Amino acid sequence: MTPLADFDQESTVMELIINAGSAKSFAMEALRAAKASDWNAVDEYLSQSSVASKQAHDVQTQLIGLDQGEGKVPVNLVMVHAQDHIMTSMLARELVEELIAIHRKLDSV
Repeated sequence: MTPLADFDQESTVMELIINAGSAKSFAMEALRAAKASDWNAVDEYLSQSSVASKQAHDVQTQLIGLDQGEGKVPVNLVMVHAQDHIMTSMLARELVEELIAIHRKLDSV
């Protein structure tokens, strides 16, 4: 874990936003592929979404560890924006997975 003294908030926030954005984008690509019944592409996009989501979550976990619940990590509007990206990407992925399940079911009928 990076010591708090070496913490680069700008880089960390950008890493959160990029990974969360990638997770959401891959999930949406998976949904587009499901609409076309391209199940190999669906699985690949969901896998890539999962990897990007894990990377964002790992950074978020590191931030929580640095902060230790004591307000050591400064929270500003950009940090809040990054957290918003993480949460919306997680929700998008969950909803996309449900929609894909429906597409799979309809495709098999």
